[in-house]
Amino acid sequence: MSAEDTKRAATEAVDEMPAEYDLDHSQARPNRFAARLPRGHVAGIVLDPDVARSAGAVTAQDDVPAEWLAEFEAAARRPLPTRFRYAFIKTYKPVLDDEPFRAFDTTADYRRWCEENLPDWLGYGRV
Repeated sequence: MSAEDTKRAATEAVDEMPAEYDLDHSQARPNRFAARLPRGHVAGIVLDPDVARSAGAVTAQDDVPAEWLAEFEAAARRPLPTRFRYAFIKTYKPVLDDEPFRAFDTTADYRRWCEENLPDWLGYGRV
């Protein structure tokens, strides 16, 4: 595949994405910490306050019940490996978990496959 074909394919893939995914990546930088994570570990993301507000996230502590805040603060004091161990619950997902991976040529192919093969309760269908 030539460089021109690769660029055209990338443009076509972007064109079929919803408008909310039309991001400006010109200021993007590689994650310099990614290589430090042990294989299989997950990195968390913290949003800046202005981004959280624009996304509709709860930013005022008054909006969060006091008992929830106490739980969050207690969890934050636990060592990171302990937090990760209890933060994620493995749930078997029919069809999705039956193969180690799947690859699709386009997002449209992926969406079509999801609609045809996955149960509605997994939430991969169109609204």
